[in-house]
Amino acid sequence: MKRDKVIETVREFPQEFDLEELIERLVFVEKVEKGLEQINEGKTLPHEQVKEMVKKW
Repeated sequence: MKRDKVIETVREFPQEFDLEELIERLVFVEKVEKGLEQINEGKTLPHEQVKEMVKKW
């Protein structure tokens, strides 16, 4: 995660906040960014394939 993204996320928070909330938000942002990277790299599965996989659970 880049420092600029961390700073941007902190600025979105109110003046006082729980550190846990910030950490949760940063983890969420990181996971979303990673998911978007995977989409851009074509590392995704078609919806129908995922539905078939879930049926086997």
